[in-house]
Amino acid sequence: MESKELTIIIVTFKSEKKIANCLKSIPPQIKVIIIENSNDINFKKNIENQFSNSECILMGENKGYATANNTGLKLVKTKYALVLNPDTILDKNAVENFLISAKKNDEFWLMGPANDQKKKINFDDNRLVEVENLKGFAIFFNMSKFKEKFFDEKYFLYFEEIDLCKSVKKKNGKIFLDKYIKIIHQGASSVDNMDPEELEKNRNWHWMWSTFYYHKKYKGFILALILVFPKLLSATIKVLIFFLIFNKKKRNIYFCRLSGLFNSILGNKSWYRPS
Repeated sequence: MESKELTIIIVTFKSEKKIANCLKSIPPQIKVIIIENSNDINFKKNIENQFSNSECILMGENKGYATANNTGLKLVKTKYALVLNPDTILDKNAVENFLISAKKNDEFWLMGPANDQKKKINFDDNRLVEVENLKGFAIFFNMSKFKEKFFDEKYFLYFEEIDLCKSVKKKNGKIFLDKYIKIIHQGASSVDNMDPEELEKNRNWHWMWSTFYYHKKYKGFILALILVFPKLLSATIKVLIFFLIFNKKKRNIYFCRLSGLFNSILGNKSWYRPS
C-alpha cells in the first residue's frame, strides 16, 4: 500500500554524508526521487547503488531549492508526495501515520509533522490542527490538489515553503499539522563540506533577497520597502563599521546582505551562487 501511494522527493547539494541516514530511515518499498543540484555523477552512482528504491536526477548546476523540488514533484505518479530535507530522519511510524490522516481528511492540500510545535498548539483530542503554514523540512502533498504548479521558482533559497502555504491558503486550501507524525530534523545545514564563511555569505544574500521579494509579491513594492528599510540601514552601517576596523570577514557577510536586498529591490533575479 505504501509504495503505491507515496513518493518521497529530496533535494540535495553536496549532501552525500547527511542524506545516508535519511535514506536508511525510509521504508525500502517507497520510491525516492533525489534531485541533486549539480552534475556529480559519482554522487548519483553511489546513492543508486546503495539504495535500490532511489533514483537520482542531476540538475547539471545549482538551480535552487524551489526549481529542484518542482522537477521532482512533476515526476510523481503516486497519490501523495513527501518533500524532505536531506538532514531529516523518519520515525518508523511516520509514513503509516501520514496515510491514516490523509485517508481521513482527503480535503487537505499540505500536511506536516507537529514536532516541537505540539507545545505551542492546542490539539486537545484531535490528531490534526489546521494551520496557516508549515516548516519546510517535511511537507506532505495531496497531489490531486495541484496542477503542476508547486513552488515559486524565482526563489533560490528561503521563503519557498512560506510562499507555497500562502498560495494554498489564497485558494482556500487546507493545511494541517499532525501530532502523530514524527520526523527528526537535525537542522543547521543540509550541505556537506562547504566553507563556513561562504555558506554564511550565501545565506545572508538569499535571506535578504527572498525577504523583499516575498513582501513585494503579497504587499506591494512600497510597503515591502518600508518593511525592509531597517534591515537595509543596519546592513549599510555594519558594512561601513567593519570596513573601518578592517574586519574583512564580517564586512563581506554584511555586504552580501546589502547586495541581496539591493538586487531584490531593483527587480534583479536571485543570481548569487555558493562557490
